[in-house]
Amino acid sequence: MCNEQANRVAAGLIRDDLHDLRIPLHFPDGMPNLEPRASIRITDRNAILRAAGEGGAELVVRRWSWPGAHGKPVYNFRSEGRRFASHRCLIVADAFYEFTDPPADPALPKKGRRKDKWAFTKAGEAWFAIAGIWRAHAEVGEAYTMLTCEPGPDVAPYHSRQVVVIERRDWGAWLDPATPTPESLLQPSPAGMFDVARA
Repeated sequence: MCNEQANRVAAGLIRDDLHDLRIPLHFPDGMPNLEPRASIRITDRNAILRAAGEGGAELVVRRWSWPGAHGKPVYNFRSEGRRFASHRCLIVADAFYEFTDPPADPALPKKGRRKDKWAFTKAGEAWFAIAGIWRAHAEVGEAYTMLTCEPGPDVAPYHSRQVVVIERRDWGAWLDPATPTPESLLQPSPAGMFDVARA
């Protein structure tokens, strides 16, 4: 499961890209100062887009994950067979990471070997949006989690699940609470969507 992402996207670029899509953007907490971050981990804060009460979207910074059963963080959430009638969001990212076991080396102890880290970026785009849901939690306030699905061809060699990436043309539909959950959006990414490189 994805447990690390990156966001080096300026708020101005997010605003301009949503303007191009004719999605009005609001800043209920004021324009956030999004410092470039190559590593955002569970419980860190990151920018999300969610439906605004006055229409369009709002850009806010919230915590990644809320405490689940037995205190374990809910940072990924399976999308299959579920309906998301409200509290949808788009998680701003320019990369997410997956980890694989390194090739076996009998000279090294198995326990001490570091995993290989792989960065997934969206081919031809400066940033992308991961489908998520958010909720208010009594202990941590508002927080978000990423939706996952079966892996597409670019991710399958690295992990058995992938985060759901929503295409730009569908951002408005995903955010609009009046639109029924479009299950067609919660699908594995097609081949060639991601550039993959060792991080």
